[in-house]
Amino acid sequence: MPLALLALAIGAFGIGTTEFVIMGLLPEVAGDFGVSIPTAGLLVTGYALGVVIGAPLMTALGTKVSRKRMLMLLMGLFIAGNLVSALAPAFAVMLIGRVIASLAHGAFFGIGSVVAADLVAPDKKAGAIAMMFTGLTVANVVGVPLGTLVGQHVGWRVTFGIVAALGVVGLAGIARLVPELPKPDGVHLRHELAAFKNAQVLLAMVMTVLGFGGVFAAITYIAPMMTHAAGFADGSVTWLLVLFGLGMVGGNLVGGRFADRALMPMLYVSLGALAVVLALFTLTAHNKIAAAVTIALIGALGFATVPPLQKRVLDQAHGAPTLASAVNIGAFNLGNALSAWLGGMVIAAGFGYTAPNWVGAALAAAALVLAVLSAALERRDSGPSAVVAGGAPAAQRTAVHH
Repeated sequence: MPLALLALAIGAFGIGTTEFVIMGLLPEVAGDFGVSIPTAGLLVTGYALGVVIGAPLMTALGTKVSRKRMLMLLMGLFIAGNLVSALAPAFAVMLIGRVIASLAHGAFFGIGSVVAADLVAPDKKAGAIAMMFTGLTVANVVGVPLGTLVGQHVGWRVTFGIVAALGVVGLAGIARLVPELPKPDGVHLRHELAAFKNAQVLLAMVMTVLGFGGVFAAITYIAPMMTHAAGFADGSVTWLLVLFGLGMVGGNLVGGRFADRALMPMLYVSLGALAVVLALFTLTAHNKIAAAVTIALIGALGFATVPPLQKRVLDQAHGAPTLASAVNIGAFNLGNALSAWLGGMVIAAGFGYTAPNWVGAALAAAALVLAVLSAALERRDSGPSAVVAGGAPAAQRTAVHH
């Protein structure tokens, strides 16, 4: 794998850290600004909405700029947003800083996925995408726990200052290691928008919303679920999230490896197993050891879907994949927001803290149904002889190498 992927992974590490570390620092931030915890929670919601909006917006604005330069500009935006958060004199200013940083998120991973895929041979594209996303998964194992620890003992402003410094390292790495890849000839914004007329692109994005939404339906409420149902102490939740992060790292790498060999079968297995494990979590959540193992499995199976889903979008949006790739990153965050809302509804309805697991299982099962439907439609449209192992027609597979 090229060293340029390391630079992309460092940027992904910083972005993953800033996205999730705020969840562990909400009490400190709320106390400093004199706001309630629910109000401080707007820092999470605002970031997620910023990703959904920023992914297509920033990608569209960057269509006339080289991908390398756009990645550098996005890292600059990320650095600026985290510095604003670190130095914010008021809560509203910190919220603005969070939104500024979030605008870089979707476009960075979207454009970064295209760049990563272009750096390697056609049969290694999903593995290259997975290598970049490793930075995001490792952030949940290392960056978020350390950032939370620093924020609780030294101050949350120091955490965001460190994250901004990570952004500087990522920016320098991209400037030094990522080559200037030529953009496809004749591809303009209208060509990027045309990809959304492809039903397969839209199906892949809905699979992303539902599949990864299934993961967050459970993980969003992991703290009350584990303390009330499994009997863990409050302080154990951090280490349970580390287990989830370790599962994400492993699942991401396995998903990337096997998606290059058989993309759709990889989706069938990971989504089907995810639905089963989430359903079982309603039972295993009542036992400490079983719950810990299940949490790691949810992380692994959930992130095993990421490289194949991202590559599926790249394959189907052949020739002009940048905007579709970025919007698919927004779809992950849309799934997070949707599933968290649905999970909260079933808890509020009195079904208990384990009820979101059923929501997650239903969402993952729905994604599996769409995956089967997508493959069936592709076989009908292309004919048996035109379908290749990766799940894309041979003509499209040739076109995707740009």
